[in-house]
Parts: sequence; C-alpha cells; structure tokens
Amino acid sequence: MDSAAMYPPPSAPPASMFNNVPGYEGLVAGGGGFLPPPMPLEPVAPPQPGPVPDNWCIPSLTEDVARQAFKAYADSHCCYGSSPAENGLITSMEPFNTFRYRLETFTESRSTEWATRPYKGEQPDFYTQTAPRPWEVQANPPSLFTNHKQEIQVPFTSSIKDCHSCHGTGEKPCEECHGNGYKPCWVCNGSGAKNEENCHHCNGTGRDRCRNCDSRGSENCATCEGKRQLLTFIQLKVEWTNNIEDHVVEQNSGLDVSDLQSVSGKELFKNNQYLLYPLLGFPNQAIAEASDRLIKEHQSKYAQTSRILQQRQMVELIPITKVNYKWKDNSHVYYVYGNEHKISANYPDTCCCVIL
Repeated sequence: MDSAAMYPPPSAPPASMFNNVPGYEGLVAGGGGFLPPPMPLEPVAPPQPGPVPDNWCIPSLTEDVARQAFKAYADSHCCYGSSPAENGLITSMEPFNTFRYRLETFTESRSTEWATRPYKGEQPDFYTQTAPRPWEVQANPPSLFTNHKQEIQVPFTSSIKDCHSCHGTGEKPCEECHGNGYKPCWVCNGSGAKNEENCHHCNGTGRDRCRNCDSRGSENCATCEGKRQLLTFIQLKVEWTNNIEDHVVEQNSGLDVSDLQSVSGKELFKNNQYLLYPLLGFPNQAIAEASDRLIKEHQSKYAQTSRILQQRQMVELIPITKVNYKWKDNSHVYYVYGNEHKISANYPDTCCCVIL
C-alpha cells in the first residue's frame, strides 16, 4: 500500500492558528488554564423561618448503654483488659450535647490544554466548524454533591501531526540494548569465556540477543504507539467537587472537637437550593452566625473559579455524654458520643502484647 495513503500528511495548522481558537486564545502545547465560569445567577428568595421543633433534646444516655459501649470499646483493643469496662463503678453522667452546622457547596470547574493521542485514522475536524467555547461543551454531571472528573475532546479542534518523540518514524532506539540489538551475555559478562572455555550460552560471542526488541535495536515509539502520527486536539477537563465545611459549637466537655468528625447526630434541619441564604430564626446564635459566615465565604471563594451548582446546609444535634467512674479506688473518665456511641478514653488497664 502507498505509504502516503497509510500516513496522510500532517494537517496541523501553524502554531499561531492554534493559539487563536476562539475561546481558547493563548493556549499553548503542554499548557492549560482554568476558566472563569459564566456570570452567576442571583440567589433565590430566602426561605421563611421554619417551625422550631418542640423537643430538640436528645434522650439522656442510660448507664446500661454507656457501659455496653465501653465494653465494646475495650473488646476492640487487644491490649485492653476487660476489668475497667466490666467492673468500673459509674459515679455520674453529664450530657454535653452540641450543635454542628455543615455547609456543602457543589461546584463545577473547567480547564483546557492541548493533548495528543496516537493517530488511528480519525478524520481531523479543525476549523470545519467553530469550536464550542469551554462552558458550551456538553458534559455528563454526576449526582449532586458527588465528586467526579471527566475529560472531553473539544469538537472541531483536532488535527494530525508527525510524532514529536520519534520524528514520524514510529520507532525509537531500544532502551534495553541502547539500539544495539544485543546485550553483553549475562553468563560470561560479555567476555565470551567461562571457566577458561567458550561460553556455552553465547557460543563465545559475548553477546546475548535483546529480548525486548527481538534484536531489532528499536521498539515502537511509546508516544505514538508506532503509528508515526498523533491526533492533536484541545482537551477539556471538567471536575465536580463537593466542598464541605463544618462548624461545631463549643461544648466544654473536654472532648476534642476533631473526634466528632466521624459521627452523626440528630438531624434538626436540612435544605438545599442553587444559592443558600443563612439560617433564619435558629435559636442558637453561634449556629446562625456560622451559617451567615460560611455561606458568604463559600459563595465568594468558589464563584471566582467554579460554577456553583447547588448548596446544602444541615444542622445536627450531636449527643455527648461524659461518664465519670471509679476503678481500683481511682477516678477515671470516658466519653460516649454520636449516634454510633463511639468512645474516647484514656483506658487505665493496658498491656504491651505482640500478635504473631
């Protein structure tokens, strides 16, 4: 077959044309850039304050539940003795329930760069039509508040060029044998002799065939996979990100706030819409202030580089119980927190054990 038919001449336009694709000006090979989103819409009308539930309290934890949670905690650690959890005398239990406000801002960001892939006969479409601008390209978004990435070839930006790695030959010198086709014999280290006799492995030549390239001295170019040419196009990278931020009201129990990140609480309020307004009429002032601050920060921060698709806010009441107990005439403390009844404790009966 005629080589010209197999490998059509490159159709890539001059670099100056590449850099002037409408909507992609200044984009150079190997480079790229994040794109400002379209102008945001205005927030919808703020919701009216909802009815405040009659009972926002979490039922007090019973001693039996607290003890069972402590036993399960001790059992989950191989170096913990069972005695404190089973025989410790509970002297008092103090509730320190606290509020947690969570704001989620679901965003979409887009960036572009020139990309290539081995040419496999595709019809180049550069300038056959006007390329859609970055935010006009159709993408398949995931479910709301789900992180996801997608790469899309921008229509009407593809062209053909000779592979820059192999200069259009489709091959490169074999890295294993440095293009020689042979390597020093591994039995005689290239000397041709072993124990004062000709090496039986290489027949005294001192050379061994390169298995990587079958002694050709060259291998297919990794960039073009031996196709000699590349399809060059603008690639659009779309990333959906759920940006989450929490605010926990101080509860003065002594429990580290970071422990609360892994637990859930009683859901008191949740709503989502395109752009949120701060909570109205919430009885805890610290939560109302956190809502106002975080919503303003998110809308200012993410609207500059991304398109905000949806926001969601939630208020939870997280149960925390401080349990004071005695074991071997000494006073100790542990915490039971979250709907999951997790434990935080400085356990008084530990040993150093080795698992074989």
